[in-house]
Amino acid sequence: MAEPNNSLHIFTFLLLLFQLAFSWKVTPPLPILPLPSYSQLKWQQREIIMFLHFGVNTFTDSEWGTGLESPSIFNPTGLNANQWADAAAQAGVSLMILTAKHHDGFCLWPSKYTDHSVIGSPWKNGLGDVVQEFVNAAKARDIDAGLYLSPWDRHDKRYGHVKLYNEYYLAQLQELLNRYGSVREIWFDGAKGSNAPNMTYDFREWFSMVKELQSSINIFSDAGPDVRWVGNEKGYAGSTCWSTINATSLSIGNASTLDYLNTGDPKGTNWLPAECDVSIRTGWFWHKSQAPKRPSELLDIYYKSVGRNCVLLLNVPPNTTGLISESDVQRLKQFRGAINTIFSTNLAENCSLEACSQRGGENGGFGPKNVLDDDHLWTYWAPSEKQKENYWIEFKPKSGKIKFNVIRIQEAIGLGQRIKKHEIYVDGIKVARGSTVGYKRLHRLEMGVVDGFSVKIKIVKAKGIPLISSIGLHFDPFWKPKGKVISQRVH
Repeated sequence: MAEPNNSLHIFTFLLLLFQLAFSWKVTPPLPILPLPSYSQLKWQQREIIMFLHFGVNTFTDSEWGTGLESPSIFNPTGLNANQWADAAAQAGVSLMILTAKHHDGFCLWPSKYTDHSVIGSPWKNGLGDVVQEFVNAAKARDIDAGLYLSPWDRHDKRYGHVKLYNEYYLAQLQELLNRYGSVREIWFDGAKGSNAPNMTYDFREWFSMVKELQSSINIFSDAGPDVRWVGNEKGYAGSTCWSTINATSLSIGNASTLDYLNTGDPKGTNWLPAECDVSIRTGWFWHKSQAPKRPSELLDIYYKSVGRNCVLLLNVPPNTTGLISESDVQRLKQFRGAINTIFSTNLAENCSLEACSQRGGENGGFGPKNVLDDDHLWTYWAPSEKQKENYWIEFKPKSGKIKFNVIRIQEAIGLGQRIKKHEIYVDGIKVARGSTVGYKRLHRLEMGVVDGFSVKIKIVKAKGIPLISSIGLHFDPFWKPKGKVISQRVH
């Protein structure tokens, strides 16, 4: 019998190993926990959502009602929720949140559990339903609806009686979430007056009921569980802002956690991103004496909310007629127009790209070109696993120099928030630096407009390898740094 050909066996074995090695496709890196839910990702991509504070306070020129107001004062004779939704749509808003009941206890829907509602109003002879008109108008324009139901109730006599009031509140919560179709965000306000009766809210039961009735909803409160308050009503997030936080350190109405809410926690075990609430006017409810903020103020808020990894909740209150005032409608248009002017053009698209390394090599599918596509979540540049520091990606204009004053960086947050510290250089000179990035980080350059032959973004510190989904170089014609030169060459 012939001797076995060992050389042939070895060759066949090596060939098989070679084929296996080169047939493997490079997979995405492991995520870094915690991760956002589907509904949290959808919420984050909205960027700007709208609040509508409306109720008896609109007619009493007040912010906090007493609870003693007669329902007869609520009479918005020209109410048109379609006008609200049109204003939102023109502003690029995809979610509107209405104050179904504020602290005064007056209900904008005909609740079965109280007469302190539109039932007692002369508006539509007591047959009106603001919540229904609101959700109908939003749905017709493909805008999602959200609702605010104040836990603090200054009217209802059950308030202060723990069992009775919790039952009342839960009954109204069930009404709203059963009667009006899909609700994408429910807003639990932790505000309560210092002289209010002692009251313990059964938040755990409330939250469980909300999720049972609306599985895709996001619950907002000081402590989440889906969206957290940013800790102020100016619309500003911290310059460091993590979507992660330890929910066990939070409680609703606890003023001692405001700084923690503002910045989040890099070691947080819960994905609980921040929402920045602010009004287009000074007050939350409409007041004849007030005017909307200037476009420059709204842009500053945008950079410090959306540009710091948050969603901006902008309040636009209807007036006594039941319409959003024309001055506010026009300001919303100007605001959206300014955002479109700044960000509709990405100057980085006219650049060649180079990076420190790439996961899987040239054919790995995680190259730097991914930061210029339209997918800002699931395609991204990933450095090689072998590289443990000195991460960078560089842009060089294909001809001449590049001129800009805004830098946009976005992480692939579907795999976790990672970046702790980053720096930006133009022709080797540092022009900006920051800590967290998250879904979106915007830098308006303090020196004004710069131009140069190269723009390099360095990731100085990160949890694991950084994953950058999108980068933009933009020109903001409205940005005029105070006391700074408007244009500066950095080389």
